Amino acid sequence: MSEDETGAGSKGNKLNAQMLGKLLVVAALMFGFGYALVPIYKQICELTGVNILTPKDISVKEISNSQIDRSREVTIEFDANTQGPWRFRPTVASMKVHPGEMTQVVYEVVNKQSYKMDAQAIPSYAPQQAANYFKKMECFCFKQQTLGPNEARQMPVVFYIDPALPKEVKTITLSYTFFEVGVKPQAVSSEGQGRS
Repeated sequence: MSEDETGAGSKGNKLNAQMLGKLLVVAALMFGFGYALVPIYKQICELTGVNILTPKDISVKEISNSQIDRSREVTIEFDANTQGPWRFRPTVASMKVHPGEMTQVVYEVVNKQSYKMDAQAIPSYAPQQAANYFKKMECFCFKQQTLGPNEARQMPVVFYIDPALPKEVKTITLSYTFFEVGVKPQAVSSEGQGRS
């Protein structure tokens, strides 16, 4: 091997080592950026008030300090709407609760398709001012749901009504719209397959 070939080989190794170092730095920066994106996104959503999917942090202290107001009852009506091939409904149409009392309601959903689907539920309230007093501890609306072909699922909502709810509000309607997320895959032929 000539001196020129040896010099060219070591120069190539040096360039390869430099390139590897640069690539490692870029990969580390990409990872750091991806990691920082979540808190940045949350801050932007909180500032603009556009993210209704992320639940507000409710501390255990806030729950334990809430007093149950047994002197009054609020009627909670439950509603369900769909945008897509779902069967979606609450298990009860309404219930009476005392402000401050922890309560649970269950919604049922069935994917009526022969393929897996991702979905998201978006809540709405009537009267609109009630949204500030309706405190959800657990809710299927906090994240996307993935349902397998013809899968049925029961999904709970654990909530309480803030005792600071204005006295004139006697009825609150909690309504969810359940819709498909993402691109719809090709449906598998359903000939000869039973439906559940």
